[in-house]
Amino acid sequence: MKQRISMNAQITDIAAIKTHYRTAKVDGLEIFYREAGRATDPTILFLHGFPTSSYMFRDLIPLLADRFHVVAPDYPGFGYSSSPSVTEFEYTFDHLADVMEHFTDAIGLGRFALYAQDFGGPVGFRLAARRPPKAPWCPSCPSCPSC
Repeated sequence: MKQRISMNAQITDIAAIKTHYRTAKVDGLEIFYREAGRATDPTILFLHGFPTSSYMFRDLIPLLADRFHVVAPDYPGFGYSSSPSVTEFEYTFDHLADVMEHFTDAIGLGRFALYAQDFGGPVGFRLAARRPPKAPWCPSCPSCPSC
């Protein structure tokens, strides 16, 4: 059965495009994330901009989920993730990259592509530089450190 979704995309496997809303415990924080697609497909990790959350990818996720495993977390202090005070959490790109690195470990991501928008760029580039075998390509910037 085919079903139309936005932008005239044709989807034959409705279960593959269903977006799931999950949380993972990472460094004592609850990290909220959206996930869709089959875990056996190539993974794309979406890193959102400022001042948004994974919600910004809500329309893009189902358009890709029929061919990719899509994961879109909210950083600490954004969206539905834990929001520790500035005295409890250092809100720097380095620390956000630490949390995202530990997040990918916590949910068992192997290799993945990065799609980083705005604020996600500095976080994603740090993640790619730390783990080039895990994040071998970055569709948002062909000259990123992992290319």
